[in-house]
Amino acid sequence: MRRRGFITLLGATAVAWPLGARAQQPGLPLIGLLSAESADRVASQLTAFHKGLKDGGFVNGQNLTIDYRWAEGHAERLRAMAADLVRRRVAVIVTMATGANGIMAARDAATAIPIVFATGGDPVRLGLVTSVARPGGNLTGVSFFSSDLTTKAMGLLNQIAPKARVVGLLFNPNVPDSAREPADAQEAARALGLELLVLNASTDPDIEAAFATLLQRGADALVIGSDPLFGSRIDRLAALTRRHRIPAAYFRREFPDAGGLMSYGTSIVDAYHQVGIYTARILKGDKPKDLPIILSTKFEFVLNLKTAKALGLDVPNSIQLLADAVIE
Repeated sequence: MRRRGFITLLGATAVAWPLGARAQQPGLPLIGLLSAESADRVASQLTAFHKGLKDGGFVNGQNLTIDYRWAEGHAERLRAMAADLVRRRVAVIVTMATGANGIMAARDAATAIPIVFATGGDPVRLGLVTSVARPGGNLTGVSFFSSDLTTKAMGLLNQIAPKARVVGLLFNPNVPDSAREPADAQEAARALGLELLVLNASTDPDIEAAFATLLQRGADALVIGSDPLFGSRIDRLAALTRRHRIPAAYFRREFPDAGGLMSYGTSIVDAYHQVGIYTARILKGDKPKDLPIILSTKFEFVLNLKTAKALGLDVPNSIQLLADAVIE
């Protein structure tokens, strides 16, 4: 039996992080952190990243300066932000919650500056590195790519909401990280005897239209694809699924924290701890080309039992016992 965490949501805790450029202290290495999201949205990832840096001997403000760049959910800003970090001559660029498009923006701007990333896609297939064992260029990092994440999420959702016969997949076709998701979801749906409805969304109006189609087509449940656009709109998506009483599965635990039903995916916190460790190693002289891509193996299933009850779902004890964390 896995150990479960019983969480009571008593209120949001504000975490303050630097919002923009920071004056570099003379003599200290400068790194640039590039994110498609806002600081509050990646607070847990930031904490893990800083811990990884500390484990490697670096503390921001003591022997290191970090220049934070937040796109605030506007991914189109990433290219200009990456170019600005290059102009500042940072020693390393770290990408956080940018998706493959953001990593590519950093790569195109910084052809010689080391880049450390975390991606949900296959970094070799995406053309970011030559191989997992020997990346071969100026990029390295962590991949939490797993071809069966969508399959497992749909299987868990099916056990939690067994009456659902039509399941939607909210998918951003403009993000290369998640290109396999429709095919994986279709295979999983077929195995479970379900009908799959793929709903494309790459803008806010698309999300609204997707939910209208979901209701129109009588879908009973929803799997939300792994994409920075959706990751920066967790509260909104959670509110939409609650309002329309749709059981939904997500790829990050912040979704059930915000009132969604469940999530299944890689531990993002663990991934960014590893990103911090690699960043420290590069600051000490290691080359990205010699640092193998870390394949994340830590996964977590989070269940919001309070939401399940509100949706009229009687979650079997066997499923509750599988959860790494239960919100009730």
